[in-house]
Parts: sequence; C-alpha cells; structure tokens
Amino acid sequence: MTTIQDFTTQYGLVGKIDAFGYLDWLKANPEAPRKHGKVVLVTADTPLKASRGEGKTTTTIALIDALNKRGIDAAAVLRQPSMGITAAGSKGGASGGGKASLTHPEIIDWGLTGEMAAIAAAQNLLVSFAEKAVDEGRIDTVLVPRVSEVPSRSLRSIAVDYGKGNVAEKVVLTPTSELMQIVCLSRSMDEIGRRVAAMIAGTKDGKPVTFGEFVDLWRITGILGDAVKPAVTETVNGSPVYVHGGPFANVSIGIPTLVSVEMACALHDVVIVEAGYGADAGAQKWLDIAAREFGAQWPAAAIVVTRASTWRDDPELAWRYPFHVQRLENFDIPTFPLVNLWEGEDDQVEALRATAKELEFRDPIIGNLFRDGGDALAPQLDGFVAALDSAQSAPQFHSRKGMNLLEKVRWIAQNAYGVPSERVLLKPGFTDSLAEAAALCKGVGVSLDDLAVVAVKSPATMTDNDRAPEGERTVTLKKVEVHAGAGLVHVNLTTSLTTPMPKIV
Repeated sequence: MTTIQDFTTQYGLVGKIDAFGYLDWLKANPEAPRKHGKVVLVTADTPLKASRGEGKTTTTIALIDALNKRGIDAAAVLRQPSMGITAAGSKGGASGGGKASLTHPEIIDWGLTGEMAAIAAAQNLLVSFAEKAVDEGRIDTVLVPRVSEVPSRSLRSIAVDYGKGNVAEKVVLTPTSELMQIVCLSRSMDEIGRRVAAMIAGTKDGKPVTFGEFVDLWRITGILGDAVKPAVTETVNGSPVYVHGGPFANVSIGIPTLVSVEMACALHDVVIVEAGYGADAGAQKWLDIAAREFGAQWPAAAIVVTRASTWRDDPELAWRYPFHVQRLENFDIPTFPLVNLWEGEDDQVEALRATAKELEFRDPIIGNLFRDGGDALAPQLDGFVAALDSAQSAPQFHSRKGMNLLEKVRWIAQNAYGVPSERVLLKPGFTDSLAEAAALCKGVGVSLDDLAVVAVKSPATMTDNDRAPEGERTVTLKKVEVHAGAGLVHVNLTTSLTTPMPKIV
C-alpha cells in the first residue's frame, strides 16, 4: 500500500518529502486513508526587543510533545530559520531549546536542509539574467533584488555601472525574497513556473518587463527541485516536525509553506503552525494572506506566547498582550495565553494567573518550557483540548481581493494594531510610490487592488509609537513595492530593514 514513505527520500540527517506528489496522489485516490487535521496557530506577543523572541518554537515543540503524551496525534510545521540573523545568535536559533528541542537543531538552524541555499541561487540567477538584459537593451532598470543569507550593511544600497550610467540594485535576506514567497504559496511546480514568469525583472522606458518574456524558466524550477520538498525531523521526544518556508513575518509573509501544512493535515489529527514574531505580524499574515487569499485552513485554536517580563514589567506597553488575545477571539478562534517562564520566575505563577483572570482570559498556560518541555504543558491542556474537540469546520472568510489598497491597509491598522483609519498617515513620497506601483501592475495586466497586502514593519512595535496614549497612536505608510509573481504588494509601515544585522554574541 502506498504511504508517505513512498514520497520521502533521505537528505543528510533529515528526510525530504515530495509534498506536491503526495497531495496529487491523494486527490487521484480519494479512497486512500488520510486525516483531516485541525490547525492550531502559535503566535506571540510583540517582543520588547526585536532581537529577542518570546519562545514560539520552543512552545510549539513542547505543545506537540504534550499532546502526543496525552494520546493525541499531533505534529508541528516550522519555518526554516534565517542562518544570518536567527541562528547567528540574535534570537538564539529557531529549533527550540532544552527539553523542547529538535533532535538535530544544527541542521535546521544552519540551513542544511537545502531550501534556503537553492532559493538564493535561483533568485540570484534571475538577477543575473536581469543584468544581462540590461546589457542587451531589453531593460534599463533592475527591480528584483539579489539575496543573501549573511547580511551586510554595504549591500543595503548599491549601484552598478553598466557603462550607460549607474543602475541601482539592492540585496535583501533570502527569506524576504519574492521567490521565497512564491515557494511558500504555490501548490505545484507548474504554479511556481507561472509565478516566476510573472515576476517583474525591471523596466524598459518606464514599462515593466517580466522574466517570462526572456528567461527559460526550467533553469529556475530545476534549481528548486529539492527546495520545494518539506524536511521531516522530530523532537527529542519523538514527535514529528516538518520544516519548510521562510521566517521574518515583519518584512515578509513569515509563514510555513501551504503545501507543508496541507500535507501535515492529511497525516495528523492536530497540526501546530508557527507564525512569525507576533499576532500583529505572523498571525495577521496567516489569517489575511494564507487563509483569506490563498485558501489555507482557518485555525481551530490559537496560542499567544509571551514572557512574564514582556507581559507585566512595562506598564506603557501592557496593552499589547490583551489586545492580541482579544483580537484573535474576535475572529471566533479560541485563544489561550501562554507564559514562557525564564529560570527563577516560578514564584510569579500565581500572580500571572490572577492577572489573566482580571483580563478575562481563558485559563492561562504557564511553564518553563526550556527546562520542563512538554511535561510542563500536558497537565494544563484540558481547556485547550476541549476547545479543539468542539471546534467546528473552519468558517469561510471572504477575500478582500479588489478592495482599494489603502482601505485594506487601514483595515489592517484598525484590526491588527488598534489604530483607526483617520490616524493612518501618509509619509511624503508615499502617494508617488503608490502611483508607481499601480502603473507597474497595469503594465503587466494586474490590478494593484487584487494583490494581498504584506505589511512591512518593525517587529518590536505595532504603531509609530506604542508608548503613546491610545487616542494618539498612529501608523505611517512609507512606500509600496509590488511582488506581482507572488501576488503580493508590500506596504512599508514602521522602521524596518530587509537586511538587518545580527547581534554579536
């Protein structure tokens, strides 16, 4: 009998799964045994510092270990971390820690499952084709950036002398690239090919030119042959984990690939999906991009992770955590607060529970997950499991395709950041950037309003100044960037960098 093992090959110390092939086989064989797993979204509070995570991956790993300990078939889908920032020490890696860790964290942290390098090679090859197109007079402006896994301040703004004057180019981190977004959102190699063809290489006399007009796309899809296959590994306690997709929900979509989640849902009863940074970024993009625009499964429940210090020690920012929890509850997603304790904070548990009760949260889940792993969570999951058991089929939430771009951004500001539309401000130059983006879209036969919005923002703030009184908080729109192949449009909100530097550790 055909099983998932027939679609799995060994890739070093991990397995690689042909998820496209497996899902196609399931469609062709509707009688084949499969599950219809419920998706749980693990997201987080907005951290006090951009360089410190709240513990989403550690929580995700501990949670599936705890569920499996209770006899529930659970798996996790994680995003491949960025070697140059996450694994270099700024956030301590992205494969959990202590008793809530993967068996081979170094394989994940250092990009040795292969997709980051392949996606970087493919996008950089596209840029090389664009540069050659300048030489041949096909385009005169290169719009697609090179990518790198190791950031460099000097690469943030560069220009190349082609003998016809300098042509501006730029470099961004691999996870933020359009090609990474295409891999995350596509459900077949044919779709990847179509989307790469629709990427805008540059302009000629002000008119956009796509890669499909001058590149044989097999060169790109061939490089991605292994990159489109999710890696499969496990926790130190034997729970299954699939790793696929890109981080950085602050400057990209920050979600695992849709095919990895769909595949996991066919194999397991509960699938924990990790979203980037906070509920204002990763969760917002899972709901508004993955689910609303690309048909991903709506969560049956959510976990919002925080640190005790982040939640309670800064009164001016204390509004953010309850805002995140209530926002997800407003979408009828049962949402559970989880406090990931540091060493020495066990004496705060009762006070934390009292605060949660005052805020009318569901029963909070609290534990030192690095030290205790899933053992800390298993006794606390009665309410969570009950919510999963009672969850109905996912509601249908309509797409906002066709809604005016500014209206979509104002909706995000209101719902994800708590800032009403009248306090969404336009920085000088934004209107020109918007007009240029609309012209690019028109030139390739796409409506700007049909693209899903990627809010590009600081990971440590939700507004221009989170310490301002509620009635004075604003969000300033800065510029617009079209990713036509991915079907996305980036709108820069607060200070952010697509090539941030790692912290020295």
